[in-house]
Amino acid sequence: MKLLKVDTIQQVLDKMEYQFRDIKLSTEEINILEVVGRTAAEEILSQYNIPDFNRSTVDGYAIVASDTFGVTDSIPVFLDVIGQVEMGKATNIVINKGQAAYVPTGGMVPSGADAVIMIEYIEEMDNKTIAAYSATAPGENIIRIGDDVAAGASLIHKGKLIKPQDIGAMAAAGIRQINVYEKPRVAVISTGDEIADPFGDIEAGEIRDINTYTLSAMLEEMGAAVTVRKVIKDEFELLRSNVEAALENNHIVIISGGSSVGTKDVTAKVIDCLGEPGVFVHGMAVKPGKPTIIGKAKGRALFGLPGHPVSAVMVFKVLVGHFIAKLMNRDHFSLQIPAECSTNVHSSPGKETFQMVELQQIGNGYLAVPLHGKSGAISLVSKAHGFVRIPHNKEGISKGEIVMVEVL
Repeated sequence: MKLLKVDTIQQVLDKMEYQFRDIKLSTEEINILEVVGRTAAEEILSQYNIPDFNRSTVDGYAIVASDTFGVTDSIPVFLDVIGQVEMGKATNIVINKGQAAYVPTGGMVPSGADAVIMIEYIEEMDNKTIAAYSATAPGENIIRIGDDVAAGASLIHKGKLIKPQDIGAMAAAGIRQINVYEKPRVAVISTGDEIADPFGDIEAGEIRDINTYTLSAMLEEMGAAVTVRKVIKDEFELLRSNVEAALENNHIVIISGGSSVGTKDVTAKVIDCLGEPGVFVHGMAVKPGKPTIIGKAKGRALFGLPGHPVSAVMVFKVLVGHFIAKLMNRDHFSLQIPAECSTNVHSSPGKETFQMVELQQIGNGYLAVPLHGKSGAISLVSKAHGFVRIPHNKEGISKGEIVMVEVL
């Protein structure tokens, strides 16, 4: 029986870096109302100062701060009111020492004023005089021109995943459209004589399709466009024709199942027959996920993921997700949470182990509870909040040990 020649994860990533170096995404310019979930293809600079005038952050009176130095609740300062700023309009009021002007929240601070005293600390003596009962520091309650964002400053860096809050920042800077990367197009093909439609009746010995739906959801969460979702039998010619067709219009083809060395597992043979360089990874020193295949044909990336759901999810997380993020120049990092391991965990020597865990809050921290089961158990993925990496040269995890949980 032919054995897999395994690579470490780092060796696999290095091979992917080299083999996939010429796979690129094009860009497109779209309206900012449509960019949430897309990835910026260029650095976005502010066209204007934000704000573009000195703005009050409170309802109050614009003053010269030094007029209030030494003021207390029992010793106020009296100031002459010389006007009122209207909301949304410029003002030509000029404040000198001993003077004040009313300013609403968000209103323009008049020239000469260097602070705004909150209205709560003001007593109106008459229409022309106020008493101020609190000392106010220079700059207090004022956002100055460009304090938020200066003209020409970076708003969005290249490779940033655009979130809803970014839309407001771009609108504030007068930006209507930006360049984003096209969505990576991905075909997901699940193979296996035993795989059946999850929504119909199944025969004895069949299993409902899990991976097509799980992988498609993970891809869409990353911002990819899933163009093909198929389940086909473990037949060489059938798989070859479907993969070849998928290569025509996709950046990536994912084949789930058929990645080990059994007689019915044909993924590697199909990839090798489609063009150079063919398969360049067949086996990783990881658990789960050892029989992973990675190849390239016709300038496209091909991933052969194990058929077991846990293995497929983990390999997607560490390899496919990494590649998609790199295509979009996006930083690929996982949110990591420190947690105390609830029990001893064994790991296989010579392999990097991914241990699924459930997080439980204890006081101000977390407890990582290992989830055990076969790699075909989809309930593990559903229950898990994340996973812990156990290095190949480490003999498991001890109870009470602090581990870093990578959030799924």
